[in-house]
Amino acid sequence: MSGTSATAVAVAQATPKQTYEISGPLDPTNFYPRSGVLPAVKAVHHQTGSWDTIGRTRMLMLSDGGHVIETITDTDSPTYFAYELSDFQKLFGMLVASARAEWRFERLESGTRISWTYTFFGKPGRGWIVALIVGLLWGPYMTKVLPPIAREVSRQAVGPSA
Repeated sequence: MSGTSATAVAVAQATPKQTYEISGPLDPTNFYPRSGVLPAVKAVHHQTGSWDTIGRTRMLMLSDGGHVIETITDTDSPTYFAYELSDFQKLFGMLVASARAEWRFERLESGTRISWTYTFFGKPGRGWIVALIVGLLWGPYMTKVLPPIAREVSRQAVGPSA
């Protein structure tokens, strides 16, 4: 099954190991706001442990009253982290069968490049609508969401201010 992908890139002033260890456990309610028809993440329920181990799951509660379930599928510290999304509700529930998010961390002279890729897999006959949503809404949304995550990773990597 082919999907439609979008990628955002940002740089954190941290090592790949710091970036990997800090970014995974960040609370999504602090970084995923509502944007047009895209709902905000309002709460995290039923997390099955720290967000760093294959097989762990959590339910993200969304501002439109729906939810999505995330399941960690791959970890390769400090370079790669991936999870699958399922049980979409509301608009995405009508269009999307599943999705996959991948985070890659690459050492740069100036820190770590974070590459975040989302691939959405449309339900039969709905792939073209999903492609439009990803291209027009989700891709631009990712480019707004990732820089604050990179800044928070940089802030935590430096440590508390004196």
